[in-house]
Amino acid sequence: MPDSVKPHANPASLRLLLPYLRPYAGHMAGASVALLAAAGLVLGIGQGLRRLIDGGFGSHSAASLNGAALGMFGVVAALAVATYARFTLISWLGERVGADLRRALFDHVITLSPGYFETARTGDILSRMTADVSVLQTLVGSAISMWVRSALTAVGALVLLVATSAKLAGIIVLVVPLVVVPLIVFGRREKRLSRIAQDRVGDLGAYAEETLSALPTVQAFTHEPVDRVLYSTRIEQSVAAAVRRIRTRALLILVVILLGFGAITFSLWVGGRDVIAGRMTGGDLAAFVFYAVMLAGAGGTLSELWGEMQRAAGAADRLAELLAERPAIAAPDRPVPLPAPGPGAVRFDDVVFRYPSRPDAPALDGVSLQVAPGETVALVGPSGAGKTTVFQLLQRFYDVQSGQVVVDGVDVRDADPAVLRQRLAVVPQDPVIFSANAWENIRYGRPDATDEEVRRAAETAAADFLFELPDGLDTFLGERGVRLSGGQKQRVAIARAVLRRAPILLLDEATSALDAESEQAVQHALTVLGRNRTTLVVAHRLATIRRADRIVVIERGRVVAQGTHDALAREGGLYARLAALQFGAAAAA
Repeated sequence: MPDSVKPHANPASLRLLLPYLRPYAGHMAGASVALLAAAGLVLGIGQGLRRLIDGGFGSHSAASLNGAALGMFGVVAALAVATYARFTLISWLGERVGADLRRALFDHVITLSPGYFETARTGDILSRMTADVSVLQTLVGSAISMWVRSALTAVGALVLLVATSAKLAGIIVLVVPLVVVPLIVFGRREKRLSRIAQDRVGDLGAYAEETLSALPTVQAFTHEPVDRVLYSTRIEQSVAAAVRRIRTRALLILVVILLGFGAITFSLWVGGRDVIAGRMTGGDLAAFVFYAVMLAGAGGTLSELWGEMQRAAGAADRLAELLAERPAIAAPDRPVPLPAPGPGAVRFDDVVFRYPSRPDAPALDGVSLQVAPGETVALVGPSGAGKTTVFQLLQRFYDVQSGQVVVDGVDVRDADPAVLRQRLAVVPQDPVIFSANAWENIRYGRPDATDEEVRRAAETAAADFLFELPDGLDTFLGERGVRLSGGQKQRVAIARAVLRRAPILLLDEATSALDAESEQAVQHALTVLGRNRTTLVVAHRLATIRRADRIVVIERGRVVAQGTHDALAREGGLYARLAALQFGAAAAA
């Protein structure tokens, strides 16, 4: 997603709303009827006013006055009912369209590949899914109906103005072109400024999301004063962009009101002279003034709503840009089925891979690796060597530039990614704990698991501490698991993998945050769990992988050695140096 601001929002972006409006055609039809009725009844008030003045006041008859007042009240009552129906239907429509649009955006964003989020800003995406959708929700639930109602009112008022007094109406009509030109000129400028203002709000969200998600680090390094200044700077940039947009809209409203009501004042002066001269009745002048005020008010509303339309166009453009993003990883049209049950065989054939954000440095460079079903293979090497990348490619979060990754005899590019990932259980180095209780966190990979299965998984993962929490497994674990220690989070993640029952187990530093006693318990659990499963382990602590069937040493994206712990320690090289550092020279010998 580019960070640069487009010079103009695309007006066609508002077509984005059409698929979300179609399912509610019945509600739109009802709202349209109510809107037309309300617009017509508002115009009818002018005729009621003329009748009240000429037929009621002018006739000096109480009966005529009563009839005129009663008719006026009937029009007002009908207008109230029509307005109620219009407001209810349109507001409901706005809520429904906003909800559907948010759902569609969320459903789309979670299909995007990890490579997309290497450059996209999560805070900006959230801003689009919340603030920009709210702008469109307001457009559908209020602004469009007000715009249509004002347009109908303006046209009807103009027609009745001409019918009441063609001469005075001519004065009003002369001003119309003077109002339309500022609408066009200022509208284009506001559209551009609205897009800029919305992007600045996205910047705010991105910075706040990043800072809050890393708050312990912020406080540990006493970075709060710097963050306050940087966030304040972004706030001022956002305010400045919004103020430029506000000034443009305010100037547009000023011009419209000045010209519109100036024309009314002049026509009122001319009409007053006609009443004095007997060429016009007081009721006609009152009706004319009413319609003129309605026309000017509708014009002012249209000019204000025009700004809302421009702002909505900017929001729709940002949403259309997000929805236009296509997942880099998608299921093929005819996916090759994986054998069931899968034995769990894994093979890398001369794999070359570069991350999209680092195209010049290969993360894996000609890696070939074969893991037999049920085998436990440990990946060892310095940080950045490419160990975790093996896991990323195995889950098909990225596609290789050359070579192939094969699971159970099928190239992962030919399989449905969802089916592929269902036979993988992962324990990441930084376990993710969701804002939920322990039940939901452990069940994450198998929502249909029974309570007993969840309990057994927790016991297998040495997560017995969960049973001792105030509410047991019903205890809320906090946002990102803030109520748990690092080791406790890791054990919850291990329990999640245990419950997954997948034939291939991926452990990325799965015991790195555990104390010695817990590590021993979890290692035993993982040994039991790994039986009859293909297990790939990434570990820096070599003591945790000494009993692996095979150890593969990776350096600078290449496999430089493989074998058992004892064989690798004897032959020298990188693994021997790492072993010497961790076990001492005697262990490396």
